[in-house]
Amino acid sequence: MRKYVARRVLQLGVTYFAFLTLLFVIFRVAPGDPTTMYLLEGMGPEQRQRVLERLGLHRPLHEQYVDYLLQLLQGNFGESFRYGGPVEDIIWLRFWNTILLMGPAFFLAYVIGITVGAFMGWVRGTAKERAGIIVTLVARSSPEFWIGIILLSVFSFHLGWFPSGGLRSIGYDAATFWDRYLSLDFVHHMFLPLMTGVIFYMATPALLMRSSMIQVLDSDFIEIKKAEGHPEYIILYKYAARNSILPITTVVAIVVGVALGGSLVIETVFSWPGMGREMVDSVMHNDYDMAQAVFFLMGSVVIFMNFVADVVYVFLDPRVRYE
Repeated sequence: MRKYVARRVLQLGVTYFAFLTLLFVIFRVAPGDPTTMYLLEGMGPEQRQRVLERLGLHRPLHEQYVDYLLQLLQGNFGESFRYGGPVEDIIWLRFWNTILLMGPAFFLAYVIGITVGAFMGWVRGTAKERAGIIVTLVARSSPEFWIGIILLSVFSFHLGWFPSGGLRSIGYDAATFWDRYLSLDFVHHMFLPLMTGVIFYMATPALLMRSSMIQVLDSDFIEIKKAEGHPEYIILYKYAARNSILPITTVVAIVVGVALGGSLVIETVFSWPGMGREMVDSVMHNDYDMAQAVFFLMGSVVIFMNFVADVVYVFLDPRVRYE
């Protein structure tokens, strides 16, 4: 097990190196630079050259690449041309805004989806299973923006229970990190975008869990547990659900990446100042340092989740060979 984890850590390092290199190259080979958007607004050649020198973009690519890696090792994301300040002063707020929205949404979606899927597999062939399949398929096939608009129409515009967008109420001043994210005002604003994510992402684990449950329930050891006289709920959740959850573990990392990328839609519908919106704005303005920081943080979450999924899987399934 130790050798397996050590190999995965080495693979993680190689993956990060390739990811960082690709991240650097993809923005440099794209047409334009951070000053392109401002040339049409009257920026002169001399002023443009001064900006490029200040950002270090006038230097050869290999020197920029070395500086880029050294800055990341020091935790320095560079300077945002569009905001006129250090990237870390801006990016961390966007990062936590997205993580504290999509993290709970992803967790609740999987808890609810796995529970519902296990139940549908247990009651297969009944009207309850058919109703559950219809609901999950409708949720999965509905676009995120459509779900968000429906929730806004009902709970914000019609009933007036929740705000239509934003992170906090106008005039709310959060002095600390905890005041910003552990307040009732934040939870009140987060509820509708959170439910949008839960409704959309719960369908995948529900359908996967149902299919896996049907296969496990046909296994011989389930029949043995029934013959031993165990209660149905013990067989369902202790034996059948535990063995059915293994295939879902392998897709968790992929769905995390999809959820982070899909946060753009939810953040746009609910005017949520997160990573998704910042990613698009930074790319449109060729703000290299800000765009690289956004992709770095989002890619790091996906890479780390893949690593965690691989390690956790060998604990969940003793049959997995470390080789």
